[in-house]
Amino acid sequence: MQLHVSPSMRSLTISSNNGFIDLMKIKVAARHISYRTLFHTILILAFLLPFVFILTAIVTLEGVNKCSSFDCLGRRLGPRLLGRVDDSGQRLVKDFYKILNQVNAEEIPDGIKLPDSFNQLVSKMKNNQYDAKTFALMLRAMMEKLEREIRESKFSELMNKHFAASSIPKGLYCLSLRLTDEYSSNAHARRQLPSPELLPVLSNNSYHHFVLSTDNILAASVVVNSAVQSSLRPEKIVFHIITDKKTYAGMHAWFALNPVSPAIVEVKGVHQFDWLTRENVPVLEAVENHHGIRNYYHGNHLAGANLSNTTPRTFASKLQARSPKYISLLNHLRIYLPELFPNLDKVVFLDDDIVIQRDLSPLWEIDLWGKVNGAVETCKGEDEWVMSKHFRNYFNFSHPLVAKHLDPDECAWAYGMNIFDLRTWRKTNIRETYHYWLKENLKSNLTMWKLGTLPPALIAFKGHIHPIDPSWHMLGLGYQSKTNIEKAKRAAVIHYNGQSKPWLQIGFEHLRPFWTKYVNYSNDFVRNCHILEL
Repeated sequence: MQLHVSPSMRSLTISSNNGFIDLMKIKVAARHISYRTLFHTILILAFLLPFVFILTAIVTLEGVNKCSSFDCLGRRLGPRLLGRVDDSGQRLVKDFYKILNQVNAEEIPDGIKLPDSFNQLVSKMKNNQYDAKTFALMLRAMMEKLEREIRESKFSELMNKHFAASSIPKGLYCLSLRLTDEYSSNAHARRQLPSPELLPVLSNNSYHHFVLSTDNILAASVVVNSAVQSSLRPEKIVFHIITDKKTYAGMHAWFALNPVSPAIVEVKGVHQFDWLTRENVPVLEAVENHHGIRNYYHGNHLAGANLSNTTPRTFASKLQARSPKYISLLNHLRIYLPELFPNLDKVVFLDDDIVIQRDLSPLWEIDLWGKVNGAVETCKGEDEWVMSKHFRNYFNFSHPLVAKHLDPDECAWAYGMNIFDLRTWRKTNIRETYHYWLKENLKSNLTMWKLGTLPPALIAFKGHIHPIDPSWHMLGLGYQSKTNIEKAKRAAVIHYNGQSKPWLQIGFEHLRPFWTKYVNYSNDFVRNCHILEL
């Protein structure tokens, strides 16, 4: 038997295979489709049929829903054949979000027993057949517990850092004791500073007079050493060091035994200034002896503090404001410079946590244009800790007196390295203004400001500030570990303001060398007290 299709596709002939005549000849109606079209159709079907087979196999193997009819199979295969994606995953995500929102709105049950780790949570989930809501609730409780522990740890760290910053390192305490003992037993340690023939220099305005108020002997030595070594004319330098009564003997002994000639050093205790009487400084007497004030600075810093509504950064600022140094008379002395040095016209006042890296004699040539205080402004930088400060950062503008008299957007300035024109100062009421605002803050139970001696100075020197170039005074080395090292190298004065002082263990290691290069480690007292063996 043979089957023959004519080329025109119009007839089909069936013949026997023994050579006889045709048994059947079928005429085909006129074609409506071309051969080419039929060929392509067959080709496409041959291509698609394997995929249909594969999809059918997948559906069967998934076994989620048993399909017993072509209708069911069509519903499942149809979207796949048409290129549509199953939205079951999206529905799952939407359901999960719905559960999370429900859990977030509910209270976590008291006494809920939480696993210690995620692995334990997964294990408990498997063993107890938790549903999604229970799992989400447990996960939320674990995260909130972890957040509380992290916050508590951060606050504890800040408290420990505050105590470390407020304490006296063993080496510095040893240094003060040994030098005090040396003062009592060694006549050379008690020699007059400066020598009698140099006393007239102390009031000679042709010299460059620096004033330093501190009870830290090692820090004072670094300030003096760095100033002398960086100066182009050290013979013109005169240092007036003011300290408290308990530190006076040790401070005097240090500079008597370690002269910095050709510079001149004078050491005086606050008890040696006749002008510093209770009548002249009544407000400061109240600040030092008021029970409430002393309790604020020396008491329990966590008592009454609502840490749940306080950020670690805000808490750190509050701790900084409660440093005991802020109620020390030494920290307020700068407001009395015109009276303490009645014969001087211009001085540069320095904090004890600075290092001088450049000759400062040009400071005496700066024209202050009738202003009293030449200072670096701290409102024009980018960092949030130091150089972006306005009055709003220091004062409570919800207090009516503050809101009435001060502008929250006014630019702040820095203590630490200041040029004071004492002649112009004596013609002002700066001291009286300072005292007035201190009294008002005491009356308001310290609700007008919290942070130290700068806020009343910002008010008292209002209108008396002459901005100087920031390169003279770089701040923040006690706050920021990310200080720009190259910028610090170029600054005339670098200031370790903040808690991380270079003589403390909490000081930043990479910033410490700027300070330690001026410590005399060969000195017997320094060596025997194991200074900076951290």
